[in-house]
Amino acid sequence: MSVPLRALRTLAAEYGDLPTPTVGITPIYPERLDLSLHNGLGEFEVWRKALDIRPEQVEFREQCGDTWVLKAFVPYAGAEVRL
Repeated sequence: MSVPLRALRTLAAEYGDLPTPTVGITPIYPERLDLSLHNGLGEFEVWRKALDIRPEQVEFREQCGDTWVLKAFVPYAGAEVRL
């Protein structure tokens, strides 16, 4: 748990003014920190830019025909961050 929590502490210190994501940590992927945003594309874009994720690194799919799902992975503070 220490790796994703260290990344979360660093993110909170550097980007505490960004929209608050839902945070997830799981023993299945012990090096991963999940940040989920559910209030529109704007919040995702703010985080994408802050984490220096290029647009071509973002996976896009549609869910139920009218919901967009965007996903990207980036190394950050020793962890793998999934946005």
